[in-house]
Amino acid sequence: MATFPTKRLRRLRYNPTVRDLVRETILTKNDLIYPLFVVPGEKVKHEVRSMPGVFQMSIDVLVEECKEVEKLGIPGVILFGIPDHKDEVGSGAYDPNGIIQQAVRAIKKETKKLLVITDVCLCEYTSHGHCGVLDGEKILNDETVELLVKESVSHAEAGADIIAPSDMMDGRIGVIRKVLDEKGFTEIPVMSYAVKYASGFYGPFRDAAESTPAFGDRRSHQMDVANSNEALREAESDIEEGADIIMVKPAGAYLDIIWRVKEKFGMPTAAYQVSGEYAMIKAAGRNNWIDEERVMVESLMAIKRAGADMILTYFAKDVVKYLDKNR
Repeated sequence: MATFPTKRLRRLRYNPTVRDLVRETILTKNDLIYPLFVVPGEKVKHEVRSMPGVFQMSIDVLVEECKEVEKLGIPGVILFGIPDHKDEVGSGAYDPNGIIQQAVRAIKKETKKLLVITDVCLCEYTSHGHCGVLDGEKILNDETVELLVKESVSHAEAGADIIAPSDMMDGRIGVIRKVLDEKGFTEIPVMSYAVKYASGFYGPFRDAAESTPAFGDRRSHQMDVANSNEALREAESDIEEGADIIMVKPAGAYLDIIWRVKEKFGMPTAAYQVSGEYAMIKAAGRNNWIDEERVMVESLMAIKRAGADMILTYFAKDVVKYLDKNR
């Protein structure tokens, strides 16, 4: 093997065109999924305080946003709903005329190819802010799964293209898959939040989705941030139950997990660059501590390099504009 001075690795770095030729990881529009928050009302576009550039939108505004997203070439959006009424069992989540169900129908009517993915969980819909049915302060797994199935079917009936359970209840993927098939929705993929950590990076999302727990936290069902092997067991379980796509969440602080999951299973793998990751980059950029655009691209490139096939990111529109500008 050659050594210096014959071997000079910088030879492939001097010329920008050569750098492009040997680039190992390419970030494209097709890698992106754009999260959106939908609320009741009309002409509502309320910026989330802790997430500059991210808005809660009523359905009429949301549809126009989705038209723009489609025009930009972003392949899909994922929807999070904030209902006008919350109760102990999150009934708004599986109401056929719930906020998400209405939004899906409206978007599908006004767009041509945009994929509509729906988040399946109860936390935005429960009065206590937790992801399931409670017995005192304990989240009941099996009773919650029954409601998640109803929510998934209602989303499919409304026209959702992909169902994305994010609750982390045991066994929910298998039951959701079984019932979707029984209802005739055999072609709708399930994107499982298979490896979802009990992370401190979710804070701004709780502002956007109005889903802060009234007490306690979510460590009884979301993963311990210290664990890595457990991530493989969680992913394997969901794959065995019928998940078509598996997700790691958060992304930036868990690049090693994305890598391990992709290497182990070779499944289509999503990663969620979550609200806290987005908010930190935005805040540092606004204070001129970093070059926001450069760090945005670098952070997404790292997630792709780690093995993600698709990235859920609030930067989706910004990165597409960057890619178009730098073609």
